[in-house]
Order: sequence, then structure tokens, then C-alpha cells
Amino acid sequence: MATKEENQLSLLLDDLTALEEYIHDLFNFSPLPICFISPVGVILEVNPALEKASGFKMDEIVGEPLERVFKKEEIGPLARETIKEGSVDGKELRFFPKGGEEVAVQVFTRTRKDEKGEVVGYFLSLFDLTGIKKTEAELKRVQTALLNILEDTEEARRKAEEEKDKTQAIITNFTDALFFFDKDHRLALMNPQAEIFFKIKKEKVIGESINRLYELPELRALIEFLGEGMKEVSRKEFPLTEDFILEVSVISMKRDSVDLGDLVVLHDVSREKTIERLKTEFVSLSAHQLRTPLSAIKWSLMMILDGDLGAINKGQKDILEKTYLSNERMIALINDLLNLARIEEGKYALSLAPADIVKICQSIIDLSEEPFKNKGIKLRFNKPAKKTIQVLVDEEKLKLVIQNLLDNAFKYTFKNGRVSLSLKEIDKGVRIEVKDTGIGIVEKEQKRVFSKFFRTNEAVLVEPAGSGLGLYMAKNIIEGHGGKIGFISKVDQGTTFYFVLPTKS
Repeated sequence: MATKEENQLSLLLDDLTALEEYIHDLFNFSPLPICFISPVGVILEVNPALEKASGFKMDEIVGEPLERVFKKEEIGPLARETIKEGSVDGKELRFFPKGGEEVAVQVFTRTRKDEKGEVVGYFLSLFDLTGIKKTEAELKRVQTALLNILEDTEEARRKAEEEKDKTQAIITNFTDALFFFDKDHRLALMNPQAEIFFKIKKEKVIGESINRLYELPELRALIEFLGEGMKEVSRKEFPLTEDFILEVSVISMKRDSVDLGDLVVLHDVSREKTIERLKTEFVSLSAHQLRTPLSAIKWSLMMILDGDLGAINKGQKDILEKTYLSNERMIALINDLLNLARIEEGKYALSLAPADIVKICQSIIDLSEEPFKNKGIKLRFNKPAKKTIQVLVDEEKLKLVIQNLLDNAFKYTFKNGRVSLSLKEIDKGVRIEVKDTGIGIVEKEQKRVFSKFFRTNEAVLVEPAGSGLGLYMAKNIIEGHGGKIGFISKVDQGTTFYFVLPTKS
């Protein structure tokens, strides 16, 4: 029969084995790229997240020097500082994935020691800084805690309870709400922030199935949002109430292709949404307040120019005409800002009605011919074979889109250039193209073309005046019609903007 000491030793060994498996699983399932480095800078072990981030398979990168993915002059001082100080928290370096461009990352390190206190290497974790500056402080704290957990196994064995408490503290104090559903879609974990967000105690829901959770009023909206299948979601907005907006991400947890369950992370973005709403309201209010005096100035200038207030000489008339044009540009900008506010508030409604798209295009061409001719640009309308093509559109807003595309072609095409408006039927739709031989758009700026307030550097040089809102509103109008908009462009060769609308069935 085993003695009391032998039983206690057996239980301790079991606990240590379980802890070792826990740390190994945490290393593999961590979403943060982590690796273990030898004292001389050789990569000894990497987790799947680092494989994915670097583009190297494990057998390609293990055994390689750390300079394979970092600059020697940057990683050398980092390694020396780690060995000397024991850790480095949040140092920005350049990371070089396989076959890719350099990425700005924040690096965290912590030394690993043996039982004698000798350094046998160090852990290194990195975090991609692209577009995620706002959560830097929170992630830094999480990374530091994770690196603490990944200390040497021998050290972890002596501090088993301490390490478990640290992990529990992270989950407990995490500012985002966390739900973990096992492979059978039963709720296995729920942190205190989730209890606060949804005003429900975890004791009431832990272990319950999706169907059972749907029956609870507090969680019904969330379960309906996630769906029974609970597919992976990345940063999708979920309005819990009118003033409480959550950003939801669903991460599928797997080990060796075995489904472990799904982690649901809910981040409170209510403040950001409130700021966006206040900004939109400010733009709308300011634009409304500005439009009234600008309109008064416009009519006053027109009365003077028309001679209603007496005769003026040629010099006075020239100055007043320039003032009138500047005032018109201001009014156009104010109208663009008002339309932007309506779009962001969801009030830019479309009034759809059957219309002849051929007739719409022809009317715009008729109004545009003289300005193009005066600038020395050849304007052509390529008509379809059919004389009439019926579409279900908001005619006025569609005219704004086509006119905006033609105006851009006019502004950025020089004398002796060519601009064409083409219209043709396609399968279950109609395609409209505006093609020019103008300045074109450089490739690095093309992805931002439809962003609000964006104008390319070359466009600003050619035509300083402009709000950068025309294409943003055009995209919203076309997508509001159920259509698609895009463009093809080459520098100094021209640009073709096109959009597709469904035809009236």
C-alpha cells in the first residue's frame, strides 16, 4: 500500500504533467507569433502563429539564425539587451516574412533560465503594428503576461498555481467580453466583462447549448447574430442596444485539425461610433449654416452682374465674376458635405423609377459638349445598338454620378486629349464607361480612390480645387442601386471608370 508521501508525490507529478501540457497547448494555440531563441541567436522552436506570420514552414525556419527574418543591425542590440536586462517590452523592429515586404512589428522578449539561474535562451514574440495602434497598450499587457506564462518548464513547475492564477487574471480583467463555445456548441467559458455587457451571471449559462441560450432574453440577440453554425467573423458590428455597439470576432480553435470550439470576442466600440455620429452631425449643422449666407452672396452677386443695381465697368465685372465662381465652388462643396452627412446617417435615400439610360447619357453629353470643345478635348458618345434601355434608377442621382465621372475626365485630360462615354448591354444589366487619355492614377494610390476626402497627389497639382467626395458619393449611389463601380488606370495613359447597373426586369 502506498504511503501518504508517495500519494502526495504522485499527485504532484500528475499536476506537473498537466501543467506542462497546458503550457504546450497555450504556446501552440496562442494567436501571437512566438518563438524560442538560443543564446547565440538560433531559432529553436516556433508556434503556428509565427509560421503563418513569417511564411516559413517549421522545418524551414527552425535552426536558422534570427537574421533570417530580422535585420542584423536591429536584432543584435535587441538580443544583447534581452540577455543583459532579462526582457525587452515593445521594441519596434522591421520584420521580413518569406517573399513579402517588410512589416513594422513590436517585439517582446524574456529570458529563459535553468535551475541554476543560467540563461539558456529567450522567448521572442512579435505583434503586427499595421492598423492596430489603438489597442497597443492592451495587447502589450497581454503579450507580457503570455511571455511570463511561457517561462522555462522547470521554473513553471515550481510556480504552478501562480501561473494558473495569472492566466485567470488575464481572462478576468480583459476589457473585452469573451465567450468560449466547445465543439458541441455549449458555452464553456464566459468572463466577467461578458457578464457586465449582457447583464447575466455565468452560473446561469455555463454548460448550456446554443438553443437553450437563444431562449434567454439577455443572449437571444447575440445568438441570433452569431447563427447556429457560428462561422468565423472578423470585426463585424453588433448593436446590442441603440447606444451600445460591439465589434464581434469569432475565432475557430483547432488542434491538429481537430475542432476544439469557437472563441467569441466582443469589443466595445460605442465611443468611436458616438464620435463618428457627432462628427457627422457637426458637418451637417455647419454645412446648413454656411449654405444660407453663401446663397445670399450668390444672388447679390448675380444682381450686380446683371446690372440690377446699376452699371459696372469691365474691371469690376471681371472681379465680381471670379468672386461668383469662387462662391459657386463653396456652395458645391457645402452640398457635397451635406450629401456626405446624409450618406453616413443613412438618409441618402434613392427614389427609384423606370428610366431610359440612353436618354440620360445623351442629355449629359449634350450639356458637356461645349466645355470639352473649348478646352480642345474630343468628346464621344458610344451608343448601344438598342435605342432605348430601361433601368430602375434614381435619375437625378445617377446623373450626378455620370456627370462627376465626365467632370473628372475633363479636369485631368489635357488639350488634344480624348474622352468617351460608352453604354452597352451585358447579361442582366447595363455597363457605363467613361474613358479618358488623361494623367492616370499611380498604382499605390488606386486602393484609396473611392475613400472620402481623398485626392491623388497628381490630381491636386493639376486641379487644386476639389473636395475628394465625388467618387465616394458615386460609389454609394451605384451600390445603393445594387450595382458595382470600378476603374482601370495607367499613369500618363488615362483612366477608365465603369459601373454596372441591373436592367429593369
